[in-house]
Amino acid sequence: MSSFHELHHAGEVPFLLPNAWDVGSALAFVEAGFPALGTTSFGIAAAAGSPDGRHATREATRALVARLRALPVHVSADIEDGYDEDPEQVAAYAASLGAAGVNIEDSTADRLVPADVLAAKVAAVKRRVPGLFVNARVDTYWVGEDATVEATLARARAYVAAGADGIFVPGATAPGDVRALTSRLPVPVNVLAFPGVPLTELGRLGVRRVSTGSLPYRAAVDAAVAVAEAVRDGEQVPAATPYRDAQRRLLAYEARLGGTAVAPPADPVA
Repeated sequence: MSSFHELHHAGEVPFLLPNAWDVGSALAFVEAGFPALGTTSFGIAAAAGSPDGRHATREATRALVARLRALPVHVSADIEDGYDEDPEQVAAYAASLGAAGVNIEDSTADRLVPADVLAAKVAAVKRRVPGLFVNARVDTYWVGEDATVEATLARARAYVAAGADGIFVPGATAPGDVRALTSRLPVPVNVLAFPGVPLTELGRLGVRRVSTGSLPYRAAVDAAVAVAEAVRDGEQVPAATPYRDAQRRLLAYEARLGGTAVAPPADPVA
């Protein structure tokens, strides 16, 4: 199996990273053949009744990643802004996960922070866990502040200089902007999936990784409501994975765990 780093350089078509919010969704993604998956802070937070981006997912993310490490795929953790202002505390948390990668953003509570704040966190994480794939998220387009190519590049370059292995620019959708970013950055660029835009087209724009973000979680909630409405209104109920198949996934997962502890390991170096 290719390493997580190698997946970002595997060909002209960017690799798709689906984002799970619990073990059940992760098992479904694994069965569908995805070689890696990420977590979604929004999905994890929403499932617990909390807004996203408020540090409510710190322990839930740690617990979920510990469970997902038993799966035969690479796992990347969405750790919001690192859950702490102290770069060394962020690095300690990232190291404790035992994940293949982390996604860390440069906004807090929907506002950009100075670029040197995230750069310091990125540098601390890379010192602590050199082999961890650090995907630095530039939120200029996402929060609507300094949403220009030049401002985004300035932030991204600061994170690359600090050691970031990839740059994630959610909200950047204009083809010209995406091409400008990918052509002027020396590391793989990650974007959110564009509705109606195939991976091949994003690949032609230079994108190396595409994330689903919270879309699967939100779509799953919509599908659940649609099922209930169909039953209530006497309409055709949408098809779903049979109960026995879903149960089989969980039984296989339980067997895979066996007696193996799922607590995060000491600082990984790979």
